[in-house]
Amino acid sequence: MKLELLNEQGKAASQVDAPETVFGRDFNEDLIHQIIVAYRANGRQGTRAQKDREQVRHTTAKPFKQKGTGRARAGMSSSPLWRGGGRIFPNLPDENFTQKINKKMYRAGMASIFSQLAREGRLAVVDSLTVDSPKTKVLADKFKSMNLDSVMVIADEVDENLYLASRNLKNVFVVEPRYADPVSLVQFKKVLVTKGALDKLKEMFA
Repeated sequence: MKLELLNEQGKAASQVDAPETVFGRDFNEDLIHQIIVAYRANGRQGTRAQKDREQVRHTTAKPFKQKGTGRARAGMSSSPLWRGGGRIFPNLPDENFTQKINKKMYRAGMASIFSQLAREGRLAVVDSLTVDSPKTKVLADKFKSMNLDSVMVIADEVDENLYLASRNLKNVFVVEPRYADPVSLVQFKKVLVTKGALDKLKEMFA
């Protein structure tokens, strides 16, 4: 498998060899959908809460007499059948949204994403990506010269300068290979991988 090696101007200077096991797999839409849904669900927090009929602040008095009104029998206005009443099965703060994905499935799904990005021309390789100072403008100008407005960079090592320079850029995401996630890979228009990160990706997802 051959991937484009970009120069400082964002143009293809040459090609580099990439493992077929990571960048040459077939597209598995069902598996990719499953790992993306599971990844987002596992990052979800149970911060919502609803009240049941015991917790709703309502009087416990009987709304109207049992017989003679022609209406259905009612014991209290906090009933879930009434407007403003409690919920039958309320959402609780300790609700667990996690979904289990096997390691083998996750590796295969990630490799399928990388392979599809390579086929679409959205994946490229760079020798390295470094900045001399933690200045956002320096890194922004570098990506501008490469004609990249939405880019995810997978670097073998993210130093402090690179982290500080990239964290305030809206459409730039710089991570090490172990922190690459399926949602970001699909979201960004371009994915840059450093040469040092290629070997790490091969160890992780091959």
